[in-house]
Amino acid sequence: MNDKYLKIDDSIIDFKQVKELLDKNLRLSLTKDAEEKITKCREYLDKKIAGSDELFYGINTGVGFLQNIKINKTQLEELQSNLLKSHACGMGEEVPNEIVRLMMMLKIKGLSYGYSGVSIEIVQRLTDMYNNDVLPVIYTLGSLGASGDLAPLSHLSLPLIGLGEVYYKETKYEAQEILNKFDWKPIELQSKEGLALINGTQFMEAYGLHSLIISERLIAWADVIAAISFEAFDGVDDCFNEKIHEIRSHKGQVDTAARLRELLKDSEITSQKKSQVQDPY
Repeated sequence: MNDKYLKIDDSIIDFKQVKELLDKNLRLSLTKDAEEKITKCREYLDKKIAGSDELFYGINTGVGFLQNIKINKTQLEELQSNLLKSHACGMGEEVPNEIVRLMMMLKIKGLSYGYSGVSIEIVQRLTDMYNNDVLPVIYTLGSLGASGDLAPLSHLSLPLIGLGEVYYKETKYEAQEILNKFDWKPIELQSKEGLALINGTQFMEAYGLHSLIISERLIAWADVIAAISFEAFDGVDDCFNEKIHEIRSHKGQVDTAARLRELLKDSEITSQKKSQVQDPY
């Protein structure tokens, strides 16, 4: 696999891969295996609906209070697009583009496991949008609770059907205008696809990951500042001895002590003879 791409398959993505995705501005690439699993699940769902009169929530029924209302088979696609339109009710400030990128990657990753019932066309379109830096306009307020990030994910999904707004090369456009530019036709949603797109936690996941990345940077800088301060106080470095921290063995404490030993190992100030018995508080 080209090192300019993050491979999207059914394996669990880890924190290191997320950071590399952002730091190296990688693109996304669906594996053949992921494509086959997505297609197989969609085919199964189509057969299930065609061969049964059973009610499946949100697939051939209304949602919420209308859960017992059966939807005519000729209206299943309309139900799915209406789910996107009705739940795209976000308000407030726009979600920053770096968060939107994470949301898109996480949604693509979630769909790539092949259990959501969406068509390969939807996952490929989201991947094409990501790789071409076409980022949906999403708002920070308005998530609806129990089913996850319904409002933010509805705004993320609107461009698939030619609605909503997107950023492209840092300029905001109507989604349909960018679809025309790339010769992408609006997708006609099939049964369950709207539901699969808007149910999830990719909005809060993206913010959580972004916060974790920032926190990791801040922790690294806190250690550097601590080392500089230690030199300023002409401290005795016995307190960072590895054996001391093995006794309590808290991982964060052990890691921080190791980091400070590394930062101070060539310090002329720290290595000089000390006169104090105890460092200043």
